[in-house]
Amino acid sequence: MNTVTTRDGVDIFFQDWGPKDAQPVVFHHGWPLSSDDWDAQMLFFVRKGFRVIAHDRRGHGRSSHVADGHDMDHYAADAAAVMEHLDLRNAVHIGHSTGGGEVTAYVARYGQPAGRVAKAVLIGAVPPIMVKTPANPGGLPIEVFDGLRAQLAANRSQFYLDLPTGPFYGFNRDGAKAIPGTIQNWWRQGMAGNAKAHYEGIKAFSETDFTEDLKKIEVPVLVMHGDDDQIVPIADAGELSWKLVKNGELKVYKGFPHGMCTTHADVINADLLAFIQR
Repeated sequence: MNTVTTRDGVDIFFQDWGPKDAQPVVFHHGWPLSSDDWDAQMLFFVRKGFRVIAHDRRGHGRSSHVADGHDMDHYAADAAAVMEHLDLRNAVHIGHSTGGGEVTAYVARYGQPAGRVAKAVLIGAVPPIMVKTPANPGGLPIEVFDGLRAQLAANRSQFYLDLPTGPFYGFNRDGAKAIPGTIQNWWRQGMAGNAKAHYEGIKAFSETDFTEDLKKIEVPVLVMHGDDDQIVPIADAGELSWKLVKNGELKVYKGFPHGMCTTHADVINADLLAFIQR
């Protein structure tokens, strides 16, 4: 397997396809999934001649199922270990949901000083901060995330069927047609990970404040968000993040769900390619 060992001894699995001298496009997956969630994007971009890379976050997929380090500081450092191992330069980093938080932290803290990052894309991403606080009155109440933790602890397998069957892909909306294979693939990726990593990851994606990281990003940033995102509501996420970066653009997708990279891959892929090729 393609792995890199971090400074604290964690093996991070990654996929690396395409010509080694082509521009890298790096994908950062959402919670509680793996790099396999980017199949539609990786196949599209490798056929366009790019080098495509995606890794499994610690505790997720095929990376080490360690007990500790399930926080955004470690996630960003782990991503940096992969980028340094592959010596990627001029890369475009694309993150979905929790992966968007990872991209934000990685670019701000590791990628820009080394000249490793050309552009960044945040898709249905969790920044600036999801949870409601005095400084973030539009956020979701902590009880929402406590509920996620309770469902995970009670029956993770059923929880990982309920989320993709319902709000994640918008299959709970009137007239929506559920796709069994998509639901089963979500479940498969989720159950391949570590329950403790996923439980603690809820705090990482919901309570991390990315405001200062966003302000540090100098490279162009495309923020893509569906206005029917039931997991990461756009008003307190995408609509705020693009204003905090120095060179940002917001693209809103009418009626698109949180999992739009899968349900509307043709639209998302075309817009990603246009942004990369500018």
